[in-house]
Amino acid sequence: MTTNWPEGVTEKLIPTSLGLINVRVGGRSDGPAVVCWPSLMMDGTMWQYQYEHFAPTHRVVLIDSPGHGKSDALRKIIDLKDCSDALVEILDALGIDKCVLVGNSWGGMLAGVFPAHYPQRTAAAVGINCTASLPTTVESIWATALSTFLSLHAKMPPLAAKAARAAFAGPTAEATNPEFTEFTRFVLRDDPKSVAWALRSILIGRKDEHRLLNTIRNVPVLIIAGEEDSQFPVHVVRKMADAIEGSTFRVLQHTAHLAARENPDGVNAEIDTFLAALPATV
Repeated sequence: MTTNWPEGVTEKLIPTSLGLINVRVGGRSDGPAVVCWPSLMMDGTMWQYQYEHFAPTHRVVLIDSPGHGKSDALRKIIDLKDCSDALVEILDALGIDKCVLVGNSWGGMLAGVFPAHYPQRTAAAVGINCTASLPTTVESIWATALSTFLSLHAKMPPLAAKAARAAFAGPTAEATNPEFTEFTRFVLRDDPKSVAWALRSILIGRKDEHRLLNTIRNVPVLIIAGEEDSQFPVHVVRKMADAIEGSTFRVLQHTAHLAARENPDGVNAEIDTFLAALPATV
Protein backbone atom coordinates (compact mmCIF):
# COMPACT_ATOMS: atom_id res chain seq x y z
CA MET A 1 0.00 0.00 0.00
CA THR A 2 1.20 3.50 -0.81
CA THR A 3 2.01 5.40 2.38
CA ASN A 4 3.18 8.73 0.94
CA TRP A 5 0.16 11.01 0.95
CA PRO A 6 -0.10 13.84 -1.59
CA GLU A 7 0.87 17.35 -0.61
CA GLY A 8 -2.00 19.16 1.03
CA VAL A 9 -3.28 16.27 3.18
CA THR A 10 -3.39 17.29 6.83
CA GLU A 11 -3.93 15.19 9.95
CA LYS A 12 -5.60 16.30 13.15
CA LEU A 13 -6.96 14.81 16.34
CA ILE A 14 -10.54 15.87 17.01
CA PRO A 15 -12.07 15.60 20.52
CA THR A 16 -15.30 13.56 20.50
CA SER A 17 -17.47 11.65 22.94
CA LEU A 18 -15.44 8.57 21.94
CA GLY A 19 -12.10 10.21 22.66
CA LEU A 20 -9.66 11.81 20.25
CA ILE A 21 -10.37 10.71 16.69
CA ASN A 22 -7.64 11.06 14.07
CA VAL A 23 -8.68 12.36 10.65
CA ARG A 24 -6.87 13.02 7.39
CA VAL A 25 -8.28 15.87 5.34
CA GLY A 26 -7.41 16.87 1.81
CA GLY A 27 -8.68 17.25 -1.71
CA ARG A 28 -10.56 20.22 -3.10
CA SER A 29 -11.19 22.51 -0.14
CA ASP A 30 -14.29 24.10 -1.70
CA GLY A 31 -15.74 20.82 -2.95
CA PRO A 32 -18.56 18.79 -1.42
CA ALA A 33 -17.38 16.62 1.46
CA VAL A 34 -16.84 12.87 1.18
CA VAL A 35 -16.20 11.27 4.59
CA CYS A 36 -14.84 7.70 4.72
CA TRP A 37 -15.15 5.40 7.76
CA PRO A 38 -13.17 2.14 7.58
CA SER A 39 -13.73 -1.50 8.40
CA LEU A 40 -12.93 -2.92 11.79
CA MET A 41 -9.19 -3.69 12.03
CA MET A 42 -8.42 -0.97 9.45
CA ASP A 43 -7.77 2.76 9.71
CA GLY A 44 -8.34 5.69 7.36
CA THR A 45 -5.41 4.72 5.16
CA MET A 46 -7.46 1.85 3.70
CA TRP A 47 -9.16 4.58 1.61
CA GLN A 48 -5.95 5.53 -0.25
CA TYR A 49 -7.43 4.78 -3.67
CA GLN A 50 -10.72 6.51 -2.94
CA TYR A 51 -8.78 9.56 -1.82
CA GLU A 52 -6.79 9.65 -5.05
CA HIS A 53 -9.99 9.26 -7.08
CA PHE A 54 -12.22 11.82 -5.35
CA ALA A 55 -9.71 14.46 -4.19
CA PRO A 56 -9.74 16.44 -7.47
CA THR A 57 -13.48 17.16 -7.11
CA HIS A 58 -14.29 16.71 -3.40
CA ARG A 59 -13.05 17.58 0.04
CA VAL A 60 -12.10 14.15 1.39
CA VAL A 61 -12.01 13.19 5.06
CA LEU A 62 -10.55 9.83 6.11
CA ILE A 63 -11.34 8.74 9.65
CA ASP A 64 -9.39 6.44 11.97
CA SER A 65 -12.32 4.82 13.77
CA PRO A 66 -12.33 4.56 17.59
CA GLY A 67 -9.50 2.38 18.86
CA HIS A 68 -7.78 2.23 15.48
CA GLY A 69 -4.87 3.99 13.82
CA LYS A 70 -3.91 7.18 15.65
CA SER A 71 -7.27 7.56 17.41
CA ASP A 72 -7.54 6.98 21.14
CA ALA A 73 -7.65 3.39 22.36
CA LEU A 74 -11.08 1.85 22.81
CA ARG A 75 -11.76 0.45 26.26
CA LYS A 76 -15.55 0.26 26.46
CA ILE A 77 -18.60 -1.00 24.61
CA ILE A 78 -19.93 1.40 21.99
CA ASP A 79 -22.67 1.21 19.38
CA LEU A 80 -23.53 2.74 16.03
CA LYS A 81 -25.46 5.60 17.64
CA ASP A 82 -22.30 6.48 19.60
CA CYS A 83 -20.37 6.45 16.32
CA SER A 84 -23.03 8.63 14.67
CA ASP A 85 -22.79 11.16 17.49
CA ALA A 86 -18.98 11.20 17.25
CA LEU A 87 -19.19 11.69 13.49
CA VAL A 88 -21.38 14.76 13.98
CA GLU A 89 -18.74 16.14 16.36
CA ILE A 90 -16.12 15.55 13.66
CA LEU A 91 -18.24 17.28 11.01
CA ASP A 92 -18.79 20.22 13.34
CA ALA A 93 -15.07 20.52 14.07
CA LEU A 94 -14.30 20.55 10.34
CA GLY A 95 -17.09 23.00 9.49
CA ILE A 96 -18.94 20.46 7.33
CA ASP A 97 -22.71 20.89 7.16
CA LYS A 98 -23.55 17.82 5.05
CA CYS A 99 -21.40 14.99 3.77
CA VAL A 100 -21.45 11.97 1.53
CA LEU A 101 -20.67 9.23 4.05
CA VAL A 102 -18.83 6.23 2.59
CA GLY A 103 -18.14 3.18 4.77
CA ASN A 104 -16.89 -0.39 4.45
CA SER A 105 -18.12 -3.07 6.89
CA TRP A 106 -18.23 -1.19 10.25
CA GLY A 107 -18.30 2.01 8.23
CA GLY A 108 -20.97 0.56 5.97
CA MET A 109 -23.21 -0.22 8.92
CA LEU A 110 -22.68 3.35 10.09
CA ALA A 111 -23.51 4.66 6.61
CA GLY A 112 -26.86 2.88 6.99
CA VAL A 113 -27.89 4.25 10.37
CA PHE A 114 -26.34 7.74 10.16
CA PRO A 115 -28.95 9.12 7.73
CA ALA A 116 -31.66 7.76 10.05
CA HIS A 117 -30.20 9.53 13.08
CA TYR A 118 -28.92 12.64 11.29
CA PRO A 119 -30.65 13.10 7.92
CA GLN A 120 -29.92 16.82 8.02
CA ARG A 121 -26.16 16.07 8.00
CA THR A 122 -26.27 13.48 5.20
CA ALA A 123 -26.14 14.49 1.54
CA ALA A 124 -25.90 10.81 0.56
CA ALA A 125 -24.59 7.55 2.02
CA VAL A 126 -22.68 4.59 0.58
CA GLY A 127 -22.51 1.36 2.56
CA ILE A 128 -20.11 -1.34 1.35
CA ASN A 129 -20.00 -4.96 2.62
CA CYS A 130 -22.41 -4.20 5.44
CA THR A 131 -25.36 -5.62 7.34
CA ALA A 132 -28.30 -4.51 9.46
CA SER A 133 -28.90 -8.00 10.87
CA LEU A 134 -28.12 -9.56 14.22
CA PRO A 135 -24.96 -11.67 14.31
CA THR A 136 -25.41 -15.32 13.47
CA THR A 137 -24.58 -17.95 16.06
CA VAL A 138 -21.43 -18.94 14.16
CA GLU A 139 -20.36 -15.31 13.86
CA SER A 140 -20.92 -14.72 17.57
CA ILE A 141 -18.89 -17.78 18.51
CA TRP A 142 -15.83 -16.97 16.38
CA ALA A 143 -15.92 -13.24 17.17
CA THR A 144 -16.21 -13.97 20.90
CA ALA A 145 -13.29 -16.40 20.71
CA LEU A 146 -11.19 -13.93 18.72
CA SER A 147 -11.98 -10.98 21.00
CA THR A 148 -11.15 -13.02 24.09
CA PHE A 149 -7.86 -14.13 22.55
CA LEU A 150 -6.91 -10.59 21.51
CA SER A 151 -7.78 -9.12 24.88
CA LEU A 152 -5.01 -11.21 26.44
CA HIS A 153 -2.28 -9.58 24.33
CA ALA A 154 -0.48 -6.25 24.53
CA LYS A 155 0.76 -6.60 20.94
CA MET A 156 -1.23 -7.96 18.02
CA PRO A 157 -0.43 -11.69 17.74
CA PRO A 158 0.52 -13.17 14.34
CA LEU A 159 -2.62 -15.31 14.36
CA ALA A 160 -4.65 -12.12 13.85
CA ALA A 161 -3.17 -11.71 10.38
CA LYS A 162 -4.42 -15.17 9.43
CA ALA A 163 -7.87 -14.34 10.79
CA ALA A 164 -7.96 -11.08 8.87
CA ARG A 165 -6.89 -12.71 5.62
CA ALA A 166 -9.57 -15.36 6.00
CA ALA A 167 -12.19 -12.68 6.68
CA PHE A 168 -11.12 -10.13 4.06
CA ALA A 169 -9.76 -12.08 1.08
CA GLY A 170 -11.97 -14.18 -1.18
CA PRO A 171 -11.01 -16.81 -3.77
CA THR A 172 -10.28 -14.25 -6.48
CA ALA A 173 -7.93 -12.22 -4.31
CA GLU A 174 -6.21 -15.36 -3.07
CA ALA A 175 -5.63 -16.50 -6.66
CA THR A 176 -4.84 -13.23 -8.42
CA ASN A 177 -4.14 -10.36 -6.00
CA PRO A 178 -1.05 -10.99 -3.86
CA GLU A 179 -0.71 -7.26 -3.11
CA PHE A 180 -4.10 -7.27 -1.42
CA THR A 181 -3.55 -10.49 0.52
CA GLU A 182 -0.27 -9.05 1.80
CA PHE A 183 -2.10 -5.83 2.69
CA THR A 184 -4.35 -7.73 5.10
CA ARG A 185 -1.31 -8.05 7.38
CA PHE A 186 -2.00 -4.39 8.14
CA VAL A 187 -3.95 -5.62 11.17
CA LEU A 188 -0.69 -6.45 12.94
CA ARG A 189 -0.37 -2.69 13.58
CA ASP A 190 -3.59 -2.66 15.61
CA ASP A 191 -4.01 -2.43 19.38
CA PRO A 192 -5.40 -5.91 20.16
CA LYS A 193 -7.33 -4.76 23.21
CA SER A 194 -9.02 -1.99 21.21
CA VAL A 195 -9.92 -4.46 18.46
CA ALA A 196 -11.35 -6.82 21.08
CA TRP A 197 -13.65 -4.06 22.36
CA ALA A 198 -14.64 -3.18 18.79
CA LEU A 199 -15.45 -6.82 18.04
CA ARG A 200 -17.64 -7.01 21.14
CA SER A 201 -19.33 -3.72 20.23
CA ILE A 202 -19.78 -3.72 16.46
CA LEU A 203 -19.97 -7.43 15.61
CA ILE A 204 -21.12 -9.39 18.64
CA GLY A 205 -23.23 -6.65 20.22
CA ARG A 206 -24.87 -5.21 17.13
CA LYS A 207 -28.63 -4.78 16.89
CA ASP A 208 -31.12 -5.51 14.17
CA GLU A 209 -31.36 -2.10 12.50
CA HIS A 210 -33.84 -2.84 9.68
CA ARG A 211 -36.71 -1.01 11.39
CA LEU A 212 -34.52 2.05 11.93
CA LEU A 213 -33.38 1.98 8.29
CA ASN A 214 -37.00 1.92 7.20
CA THR A 215 -37.39 5.45 8.66
CA ILE A 216 -34.90 6.98 6.20
CA ARG A 217 -36.54 9.41 3.81
CA ASN A 218 -35.15 11.73 1.14
CA VAL A 219 -31.52 10.67 1.62
CA PRO A 220 -29.96 8.85 -1.37
CA VAL A 221 -28.32 5.59 -0.26
CA LEU A 222 -26.15 3.17 -2.23
CA ILE A 223 -25.47 -0.29 -0.80
CA ILE A 224 -22.71 -2.43 -2.36
CA ALA A 225 -22.19 -6.16 -1.75
CA GLY A 226 -19.23 -8.32 -2.68
CA GLU A 227 -20.06 -11.54 -4.49
CA GLU A 228 -17.35 -13.40 -2.55
CA ASP A 229 -17.95 -11.78 0.85
CA SER A 230 -17.98 -14.60 3.40
CA GLN A 231 -18.69 -12.26 6.32
CA PHE A 232 -21.83 -10.55 5.04
CA PRO A 233 -23.12 -12.57 2.06
CA VAL A 234 -25.03 -10.91 -0.76
CA HIS A 235 -28.47 -11.87 0.53
CA VAL A 236 -27.73 -10.29 3.92
CA VAL A 237 -26.53 -7.04 2.33
CA ARG A 238 -29.51 -7.03 -0.02
CA LYS A 239 -31.86 -7.29 2.96
CA MET A 240 -30.25 -4.15 4.38
CA ALA A 241 -30.74 -2.30 1.10
CA ASP A 242 -34.36 -3.46 0.86
CA ALA A 243 -35.07 -1.84 4.24
CA ILE A 244 -34.09 1.62 2.93
CA GLU A 245 -36.76 3.27 0.81
CA GLY A 246 -35.45 4.16 -2.65
CA SER A 247 -31.95 2.79 -2.07
CA THR A 248 -29.70 1.54 -4.87
CA PHE A 249 -28.19 -1.94 -4.57
CA ARG A 250 -25.17 -3.23 -6.49
CA VAL A 251 -23.09 -6.42 -6.40
CA LEU A 252 -19.40 -6.45 -7.31
CA GLN A 253 -18.34 -9.69 -8.93
CA HIS A 254 -15.15 -11.50 -7.85
CA THR A 255 -14.90 -9.25 -4.77
CA ALA A 256 -14.91 -10.10 -1.06
CA HIS A 257 -15.34 -8.26 2.25
CA LEU A 258 -12.92 -5.33 1.96
CA ALA A 259 -14.19 -4.21 -1.43
CA ALA A 260 -13.04 -0.60 -1.19
CA ARG A 261 -9.43 -1.77 -0.87
CA GLU A 262 -9.53 -5.00 -2.89
CA ASN A 263 -11.49 -3.62 -5.84
CA PRO A 264 -11.19 0.19 -5.70
CA ASP A 265 -11.87 0.65 -9.42
CA GLY A 266 -15.19 -1.20 -9.13
CA VAL A 267 -16.20 0.62 -5.96
CA ASN A 268 -15.20 4.05 -7.29
CA ALA A 269 -17.10 3.46 -10.53
CA GLU A 270 -20.27 2.53 -8.63
CA ILE A 271 -19.97 5.61 -6.42
CA ASP A 272 -19.35 7.82 -9.47
CA THR A 273 -22.49 6.53 -11.17
CA PHE A 274 -24.50 6.97 -7.99
CA LEU A 275 -23.30 10.53 -7.33
CA ALA A 276 -23.75 11.54 -10.98
CA ALA A 277 -27.50 11.00 -10.60
CA LEU A 278 -27.65 13.35 -7.59
CA PRO A 279 -27.76 17.16 -7.53
CA ALA A 280 -24.57 18.82 -8.75
CA THR A 281 -23.68 20.02 -5.25
CA VAL A 282 -23.12 16.46 -3.98
